[in-house]
Amino acid sequence: MVRIRLARAGAKKSPFYRIVAADKRMKRDGRFLEKLGTYNPLTKELIIVRESIEKWLSEGASASDTVVKLLNKEGFNLKSTFVPKPKKAPKVEAPKEEAPKEAAPVEEAPKEAAPVEETPVEEAVAEEAAPEVNEAPEEKAPEEEKAEEA
Repeated sequence: MVRIRLARAGAKKSPFYRIVAADKRMKRDGRFLEKLGTYNPLTKELIIVRESIEKWLSEGASASDTVVKLLNKEGFNLKSTFVPKPKKAPKVEAPKEEAPKEAAPVEEAPKEAAPVEETPVEEAVAEEAAPEVNEAPEEKAPEEEKAEEA
């Protein structure tokens, strides 16, 4: 397939391009079929051979995106084959749904720590040492009674 594209032909840091018709599989600066013009990006000077470009386009050659832009400035009406990638939308977190608030609780004044009543040491020791007394005698379960009788 034939492609109309730019081939670099300038020195280091002073670019100069040839507009060429070349096989798509050839290197950028490699073998080409025909020279169709030149482009100097430093001076924005564009020289093209209009008849040759029209001939190659009519034969089915496609132009690179850069060449399409340059030729459209010169009066050609070509469409670019470039399809831009869709831009990624920034991630936006959905607002969290909150349960509808009923009546707002009335704010209470902060409670001060109530003073703990201290019991005298003698009473506390007496309460702990006193054994608990069951007033009702313990009843044995029926199973335990049978075990004792046997």
